[in-house]
Amino acid sequence: MRRSARFALTALALAAGVGKATGAGLQDFAAVERGRYLAAAADCGSCHTIPGSDHPFSGGRPIETPFGVLVAPNITPDRETGIGAWSDEEFDAAVRNGRRRDGKRLYPAMPFPYFARMAKEDVKDIRAFLSTVEPVHNPVTVNHLPFPLNQRMAMTVWDKLYFRPGEFTGQSGKSEQWNRGAYLVEGPGHCGACHTPKTFLGGDESSKALQGYTLQGWVAPDITSGQGPLAQWSVDDVAQYLKTGHNRFAAAAGLMGEVVELSTSKLSDDDVKAMATYLKDVAGPKPAAESSADSKVLTAGGAIYQDLCSACHKSDGTGVPNLIPNLAEASTVNTKDPTTVLRVILQGAQSVATEREPTGPAMPAFGWQLNDAQVAAVATYVRNHWGKAPAISEDEVKQERARLEARTN
Repeated sequence: MRRSARFALTALALAAGVGKATGAGLQDFAAVERGRYLAAAADCGSCHTIPGSDHPFSGGRPIETPFGVLVAPNITPDRETGIGAWSDEEFDAAVRNGRRRDGKRLYPAMPFPYFARMAKEDVKDIRAFLSTVEPVHNPVTVNHLPFPLNQRMAMTVWDKLYFRPGEFTGQSGKSEQWNRGAYLVEGPGHCGACHTPKTFLGGDESSKALQGYTLQGWVAPDITSGQGPLAQWSVDDVAQYLKTGHNRFAAAAGLMGEVVELSTSKLSDDDVKAMATYLKDVAGPKPAAESSADSKVLTAGGAIYQDLCSACHKSDGTGVPNLIPNLAEASTVNTKDPTTVLRVILQGAQSVATEREPTGPAMPAFGWQLNDAQVAAVATYVRNHWGKAPAISEDEVKQERARLEARTN
């Protein structure tokens, strides 16, 4: 009887504790679940977790920028090295206004110009979720930029030029689905952080929103609805790509593969459909001019393609729907910058894994087998035969090979 009484008292005490925590906002389980979803939409895990780590959100992952390397901080609830001692207001100031606890300005590797579009309550929910993850004691030195770029005072000028705070407001003439997609793309999804061209200071060229950019050795292609790489994709094609990492035209790899695996695949079908609806309504640039290449190079490249590529991509380049990219509609084939095409030929690419599509084929590496002239030939053939992209020189291949070797050393 005494044992039962002690158990009852313990249960009562625990219940009282939970109730108290809920009242204080520390155990609002609905907020935690909303925050878990929004943290996925914002792709927090991609930057703040070292790939393969057993300690999510503990920081330490290097982030390449055109100006040098920054390292993502620890955002677990550890009180000394994470954000456990932060108030909700301090967390909101960092996420939506680019301000550290000491008032100094954050670098835009933290995409606060996009997160500024988020509702304050959404950011508070993300904090509620992060408060539930495992605290990890992991001190991180964030700033590895060279002098004078390592002086945060420069961000005062940058913010005045490129930072426009203010929550997202929907357009009355658009559907609820369109506005939901616009919020996700322009806010937590921060798609423009990768897909919008940058000025020499690293700010968005707002007149070219979502028209493509190259970063960290990958091309983030034009994702507007114009005559760019995604012109022939339907709303359903875009939604399927975001949800599974592939569709009848293409397969995600590299940085986009991470985005799908850790972020968009976690979103609801309705939300990826909303994002696709918005993207297909964004105006894009005019089609590129026809590109000419040396006929001998095209002949040599075509022969290499038939020998090494046609078994998977087929002689006509159509590939296998939802499995192997259709080269005629692959975004990287029709993109001016050849970085991704060269990278996957030289280094190969692993297909993205999601809960819905746990396995998929990988692109093998051919850098060991082909010399620079041969890689240039086959890449030029693919980009001219199924696209309008410029020819690729042997020197461009040599430079890309050197960059890839530097990244792996």
